[in-house]
Amino acid sequence: MSAAAADEPYGLNVFKDVVFQRRSIRRYRPDVVPRNVIESLLQAAIWSPSAHNRQPWRFGVIETVAQKEVLAQAMGTRLRRDLQADGVPAVVVEADAGRSYSRITQSPVLIVLCLSMVDMDVYTDEKRNLNEYLMAVQSVAMAGQNILLAAHDAGLGACWMCAPLFCPDVVSATLNLPDDWQPQALLTLGYPAETREKTRKALEASVVWR
Repeated sequence: MSAAAADEPYGLNVFKDVVFQRRSIRRYRPDVVPRNVIESLLQAAIWSPSAHNRQPWRFGVIETVAQKEVLAQAMGTRLRRDLQADGVPAVVVEADAGRSYSRITQSPVLIVLCLSMVDMDVYTDEKRNLNEYLMAVQSVAMAGQNILLAAHDAGLGACWMCAPLFCPDVVSATLNLPDDWQPQALLTLGYPAETREKTRKALEASVVWR
């Protein structure tokens, strides 16, 4: 047996530990996350698979308190407007807005996951163009998953927020993002100040064998 083969079970177990032990962490210590650690997470992100290898992911990194505050306020304003238009009770609106504000402003680092279609293929029909867009979305999602796993492996906690999908124009304008960057998600990131346990449905509930 080669040395590589002998090491394989151990390596697989290490990988499984990262995957199975990762949790969505929403509370963080105030400790600063070093820039080189953030860059290592982004390096892991850009080595994920992508459609046609076009690498449509883009990342906006927010570290300053002032920028987090401005973003949280702007997103909160849109959230309140939308929920009020839905007829949601005021107490629920404020609870949701307050929760979002806290998660954004109390995270040491925010990473805005965006996609760009500039390098993706363009077709003559709407159906294939939609598929191309979805391929870009999938590519960005895989990059985001790499960040979550790399963060856990580095002793960090992270959580995926879908909120930018509901106000991409607000996020883009607030952060002055390039015109072709389309916000998809917001990752909060920092050293964990909580532990969480989650379960999963049995594998059989999600699989068919043919």
